[in-house]
Amino acid sequence: MEEFLQQLTNGLAVGGIYALIALGYTMVYGVLKLINFAHGDLFTYGAYLGLTLLTSLALTDRLGFALGVLVLVLMVMGLVAVLGAILERAAYRPLRESPRLSAVVSALGASIFLQNTLMLIYGARFQVYPDDVLPHTTLDLFGFYIPLMRVLIVLASVLMMIALYLFIQKTRIGAAIRAAAIDQGAARLMGIDVNRVILLVFLLGPALGGVAGLMVGLYYGQINFTMGWVYGMKAFTAAILGGIGNIPGAMVGGLLLGVIEAMGAAYLSIAWKDAIAFFVLILILIVRPTGLLGERVADKI
Repeated sequence: MEEFLQQLTNGLAVGGIYALIALGYTMVYGVLKLINFAHGDLFTYGAYLGLTLLTSLALTDRLGFALGVLVLVLMVMGLVAVLGAILERAAYRPLRESPRLSAVVSALGASIFLQNTLMLIYGARFQVYPDDVLPHTTLDLFGFYIPLMRVLIVLASVLMMIALYLFIQKTRIGAAIRAAAIDQGAARLMGIDVNRVILLVFLLGPALGGVAGLMVGLYYGQINFTMGWVYGMKAFTAAILGGIGNIPGAMVGGLLLGVIEAMGAAYLSIAWKDAIAFFVLILILIVRPTGLLGERVADKI
């Protein structure tokens, strides 16, 4: 039972990271019908920027653990959001009226550019987070000892996902995003600035992906410039699993994928964990081709 609970919480932590990245994919697809292949690299930038800010500013030493980590999260989210806005303006907006294949090629080119830029700045070797940043404590939950960092990642991921869902569903700006996803022409006639809506999507998605990269660095301690491809592919799989364009689906898909991987690695073979996750994805898509919660580009307002 203890091993099961350990693997379950580990799967939820990893799944929460997948879900945060998947939200960026699903929001961009919902509004632009475009897969942002550079999104995984923005996630990697979040991990590297977090490391740079953590070591250069010594936030946890100056502000304490809780406040230092909070400031670090906000700074990483802001910086990666700015990168996402620059990416939208430089790589996607000029091609918005072009054939969709042009935007796909631009996304792949942007991904290669971002990845190689990161390699040139930081080098090709693994980068290591400081070992003494976070307290190595465990929580006693009914006799089961779970690392504090794992619990914090699960809680932070769930809170950010809920906040995004409420923002999209309950605010006027969220209604504008859903309207632009339904019909951009009609949204313009209603007085909605579609360009600003798209820009907002490219701010929110990368911000969540950036904090996910920071979580990976803090959780595993090591990062590398190519990890955006692996995590991006897993997050894209999670978005498809839950239903592409469906925000709750991305959340459910990410958490489920993380738990499946953790359980497969623990009870079958760690070498087969990726194969097991994709096998389950294939089975689910055979039964429900549009994903668990169904593909949904937008809700009716």
